Amino acid sequence: MEQLDRRYLERLADIYPTIARASEEIINLSSILNLPKGTEHFITDVHGEFEAFSHVLRNGSGAVRKKINEVYGHLLPEKDISELATLIYYPTQKIELVKKDMPKADMDDWYKVMLYRLVAVTKHCSSKYTRSKVRKALPADFAYVIEELITEKQDVYDKEAYYDEIIHTIIRIGRADVFIKAIAELIRRLVVDHLHILGDIYDRGSGPDDIMDALMDYHSVDVQWGNHDILWMGAAVGQLCNIANVVRICARYGNLDLLEDGYGINLLPLATFANKVYAGDPCTQFKVKGELSRGDDLAMNMRIHKAISVLQFKLEGACAERRPEFGMKEKGYLKWIDYEKGTIDLEGKTYRLLDTNLPTVDPKDPYRLTNEEAYVMERLQSAFMGCRRLQKHMEFLLHKGALYTVYNGNLLYHGCMPLDEDGQFKEVSLFGRSYKGRALYDKLDTYVRRAYFSLDPDHREQGRDILWWIWCNKDSPLFGKTKMATFERYMIAEKETWQEKKTPYYLLLDNEEVIDRILAEFGLHGDHVHIINGHVPVKKGDTPYKCGGKVLIIDGGFSKAYQGTTGIAGYTLIYNSYGIRLVAHKPFTSRDDAVISGTDIHSDKVMDEKFTHRLRIADTDIGAEVRRNIEELEQLLTAYRSGDILEKLR
Repeated sequence: MEQLDRRYLERLADIYPTIARASEEIINLSSILNLPKGTEHFITDVHGEFEAFSHVLRNGSGAVRKKINEVYGHLLPEKDISELATLIYYPTQKIELVKKDMPKADMDDWYKVMLYRLVAVTKHCSSKYTRSKVRKALPADFAYVIEELITEKQDVYDKEAYYDEIIHTIIRIGRADVFIKAIAELIRRLVVDHLHILGDIYDRGSGPDDIMDALMDYHSVDVQWGNHDILWMGAAVGQLCNIANVVRICARYGNLDLLEDGYGINLLPLATFANKVYAGDPCTQFKVKGELSRGDDLAMNMRIHKAISVLQFKLEGACAERRPEFGMKEKGYLKWIDYEKGTIDLEGKTYRLLDTNLPTVDPKDPYRLTNEEAYVMERLQSAFMGCRRLQKHMEFLLHKGALYTVYNGNLLYHGCMPLDEDGQFKEVSLFGRSYKGRALYDKLDTYVRRAYFSLDPDHREQGRDILWWIWCNKDSPLFGKTKMATFERYMIAEKETWQEKKTPYYLLLDNEEVIDRILAEFGLHGDHVHIINGHVPVKKGDTPYKCGGKVLIIDGGFSKAYQGTTGIAGYTLIYNSYGIRLVAHKPFTSRDDAVISGTDIHSDKVMDEKFTHRLRIADTDIGAEVRRNIEELEQLLTAYRSGDILEKLR
C-alpha cells in the first residue's frame, strides 16, 4: 500500500486520536476478517408478484429452514419444525391461528415452548457475527432482553432460573406476541446478510409497489435494474413513450388499479377519451391477460387498452424520428399502413391488419397527437411526475441500483452483454460516440442518472430518451432481442412477424472463451467467479447454469404469466460461506395456505457448488476494504510512534 499523505493521516487521527484507540480498532478489524462470510440471497424477475416474493424473502430460499434444522433437525418431529418455520415467516398470522384453535389455558405453555425454540435459533444464527453487529440488528424495544437471552452468562449461578424468569415475565405481562414478532424478524435478518435483486420488479403482477416498500425496509440490499424497472424510471421523469408503455402494460394485465390506487395516477382523462373515441368499438385485439371483473370494467379496460396502445405507437414513431441516432426505424409502423386497404408493409411483405379502426390517426401525419390525445398525455405526465410515492420508489432504485454490480467474485446484471456474432464486444453508438463492454454499461448508467439530476436541459432530455432506448433497443444490454414486437402482436395475425430473436449473447453462453472475456472485462478471474443474470425465463427442459456453472440464469418465472413455459415459479440463489446453491421453486399458493397448513414453497436444489474451505470475511470485498483500513491504521500508529503526528489526549 502506498504511503498516505499527512493530511489524510491527520483526518484519520480525528477519528482515532490515540495509540490506544487506533490499536483497539486494528485488533477489532483483524478479528472480523476471520468470521464466516455472510449469506447473500439473489432474486430476480419478480414482476409484481408480491406474495410469492414476500414468502421467498421471509424464508430466505430455504436458508431459514436450514438454520432450524441445524438446531432441531434431530430433536423435533417434522410437524414441530414446520410450525416453528411458519412462526418465523408469519408470526402475527400464526399466533392468531393458534389462539383461535388452542384453549386459552394452554397458550402460556405454547408461548414458553416457542420462545425457547426461537431463542435457540436466534443464538445459532447470531454466532457468525460480532456482538456489535448483532446488537445493531436488535429491535429497539427488546434489545436488552434478547441480548441477555442469546448471550451466555457465565457469572449467573442459576442460569436456568434466570432465563426462565425472563421468559415467564414476557408472557405474564402480555408481551409475548410482540416479542415473538420481533425475534422472528431478527432471525430472518441474521440468516440473510445481504439481498441482491437482479431486476424486473415491475409489470405483470399487481404488487410491485408493495415489493418496493418491502425492499426499502430491508436491512441490506442492492438492485440491478431490469428493463421493466427502467421503463418505470423513465415514466417517473416524464418520458412519454415510457408512460404510454407503463399504462398499456397495466391495462394488458388488468392492473390499472395499481396506477390509480397504488400510485394515485388519475386515469379519468384517459378513460373519458377512450370511451368517447372507441364507444362503439369492441376492441377485441385489446383483451386483458388474466382475470378481470366482467361487464363495464372489462369493456372500459379494453377501450383504455386500445387508446393507450395507439398513443404508444404514435409517440414511439415520433421519438424514433426525432432521435435518428437511435436507429429505431422499426417503430415507424403507422407510416407503413395503407389506410384505405387496411394493410401494412413489413420487410417486403404485405399483411392485413386485424384492427383498422384508427380514428385518431391522420394518414398524412400519423404521429401527430390530436388535441385530446395531447391533453391526455399532458395529464398523465403530470400525474407520474407529481406522484410522491412513485418518486420515492424511483429514488430508492437510483440510490441502491445500477446497471451492473461486481460483488464478491460475481458479476450481476439483469440482461446481457451486447456481442457480435463472433463473441466480440459490440460497438454501440450513443449520441455520436461508440462504446462497448463495460464502458457501454458505465455510460448508460451515467445517462440514466442525468435524466434525474442534470441541470443541463439537453443532458436531461438525452437521459430521459435513453430510458426508452434501454427499454426496447436491440443494442440495449437490458433487452437483448432484435426487436420488441408490440405492434405486431396486437395488429397482425401472422406469428412470423411476432418473433423477437435473441441477440448473440444468448447463443454463446456455453462458450468459455466468451464468458471469460466478459468476466475479465469487469475484473474477475480464476475459480468461483460467475455471471449471474435473469431477464429471459429458463424454459422447461433447459438448464439455468451454463458454461460449466460460470453463468447462472436465475429467472425461472416468478410471474404467473411465465409459469406455463417454465414449469416452475422462479430460481433463487444462496451464496454462503460454504458455497453457492441454486434452487428452483414450485408455484406459491397463498400466504393463508402457508400459515394454516404449514406448507412452504417446495424447493429443489438444482446446483450446489461447494468450496474446499469455508469462506471468511477475509475472502470477500468487505475483507479487502477491512485490510485497507488496517493498513491505514498501522500507518497512523507508525506516525504516532515516530512523533510525526501527536496523540490528541484529553
